Amino acid sequence: MANDNISIGIVGLGFMAAMHIRAYRKIDGVTVAAICDLDPERLKGDFTEVSGNIETDEPVKLDMSVVKAYQDFNDLLADESIDAIDICTPTRTHLRMAKPALASGKHVICEKPLARCTDEAKELVEAAAQAKGHFMVGMCLRFWPEWAWLKEAVDSGRYGKVQAAHFQRIAEPPAWGQAIYFDGETSGGALFDLHVHDTDFVQHVFGRPKSVYSTGFTKVSGAIDHVLTQYEVECGAKVSAEGSWAMTPGWGFNMSYRVIFERATADYDVAREDEPLRLFEEGKDKQVIECEGTDGYAGELAHFIDSIRSDQTPSVSAAEGLCTVEICAAEEQSALSGQAIKLH
Repeated sequence: MANDNISIGIVGLGFMAAMHIRAYRKIDGVTVAAICDLDPERLKGDFTEVSGNIETDEPVKLDMSVVKAYQDFNDLLADESIDAIDICTPTRTHLRMAKPALASGKHVICEKPLARCTDEAKELVEAAAQAKGHFMVGMCLRFWPEWAWLKEAVDSGRYGKVQAAHFQRIAEPPAWGQAIYFDGETSGGALFDLHVHDTDFVQHVFGRPKSVYSTGFTKVSGAIDHVLTQYEVECGAKVSAEGSWAMTPGWGFNMSYRVIFERATADYDVAREDEPLRLFEEGKDKQVIECEGTDGYAGELAHFIDSIRSDQTPSVSAAEGLCTVEICAAEEQSALSGQAIKLH
């Protein structure tokens, strides 16, 4: 890392890659130095037509005169000028992409979920444990300012204990990458690809659940595309989360949470642009909480870069990524069986 500049190679050039490029541009001393994809059209570096569930008016177009383009992933891994690999490929490829990337000695961040099944996730935990570089799972929700605020509010105890919490992430079926997302056997449907964010956040805040009870149905992928889960957590709070790709096209996307503390209620809704995070505290007027920061992508990637520079294990480790996959797998089993599933 000459002059402390960190060179990034991104593999898988879709919506997530575009969001990551935007985020890296906000971090000093970081360069997107290479991109990799099987599609030669994507290697032109023009992401202006890329769309996803987070709207932005900031088009991305790379200057390919200073960015290397690779069709072969092994060629990217062999490039000694690249310090870190950012894996934005579909879930079904994570094991075969992340394992050699870790073996190459480079630092690696891999998009969520870590894997579709627990066996593959365990294999990646082992690979990360043996690797020279640092490994991080891309769970951006932990770094979204309003969610980071909630984590701190729970940990500090300033509003008392949490009595109940409900998280919601609901959307119409993704219009992009349907050949990938709508193959539920490899994508996991909305449960593994969308709801996974809230599952991870629940364990981040409340610890690994003791059990889960889920109901759900399939709509577009053959896997669970709408799920409602109750988590049995150690502190006794009544915690639930709903995730969906089942909304009628045109409905759009929404994420929200409501958390009832002993002495306050926190209410977040991304659609409420003027005051997304409201706090209702006993004896006080409604407060609108202003959180510093931009978005979770910028936050998670800044943390990844800080971990490399400080030589510290990233907070979203391979082991935590495995835990999230195990919880999601239990939710899937519960939704299919109609039974509560214990987690060991």
